[in-house]
Amino acid sequence: MKKILGLLMAISLVISLLAPAASAASADKKEASKANSLHVQIVLYDGFDLMDALGPYEVFAAAGMFAEGKVSVELVSAEGKRSVPSGLKGPALEAQAALNPNRPGIIVVPGASGKPAGNSEDAVPMILRQAKNTDLTRLIKQALDNKNVTVATVCGGSLLLAMDGLLKDRHAVTNQMGMAALKAAGAIPVNARVVEDDPRLVTGGGVTSGLDVALYLVERELGPRIANAIENLFEYERKGTVWRAEGMMPTDFGANSAAIR
Repeated sequence: MKKILGLLMAISLVISLLAPAASAASADKKEASKANSLHVQIVLYDGFDLMDALGPYEVFAAAGMFAEGKVSVELVSAEGKRSVPSGLKGPALEAQAALNPNRPGIIVVPGASGKPAGNSEDAVPMILRQAKNTDLTRLIKQALDNKNVTVATVCGGSLLLAMDGLLKDRHAVTNQMGMAALKAAGAIPVNARVVEDDPRLVTGGGVTSGLDVALYLVERELGPRIANAIENLFEYERKGTVWRAEGMMPTDFGANSAAIR
């Protein structure tokens, strides 16, 4: 009996010594898994465009499904948790949390939905101006200064940033109707579907380019197999070449023809 009792005590002692180590190993594993995960914040503001926001949301959500939960995505706003109305009197979406510019990952800024021009409250320029007057661009500036964050925009999202001087002397694209305004705000407009100024600033053109921006970022961060699985699921193929300031400069035939005249 004494031998059995002694054996049980010895086993209990070994378990008590191993338990903290096992717990620490489990905690380390969770931290490592968290470090290898990708978190995406999709920004909402009053008058945002639904497709600009939900297109990328669907892509990143699908990436999380195919990557066994290594991608998480949430809707955020500068003000925090609230119901945010979309443009053109569309449905509201619930922002789940406040935009955190210090959290590593990706931040997606959509454009606005409304009349293409004008000074009415439902005009895109006015919606973007109102969004600029919130804390949103201040938070995005912090994100642009964070080497662990990639800021991506869709359609008029780049105009929103440019209006506050955040894209001065940086390559970017927006909806074709806003390219002149983008240039006037100090950015360098590039006629491409998706533009990567550096690895931490990616901009997309018109509304549907949100799918292309998100698929490019999924491929960049998780690899082509995950991106291809999403394309097959959506029955959609990413469009256009992602423009970067790399490689040979193409001949400017327009400038040559002007010289001939």
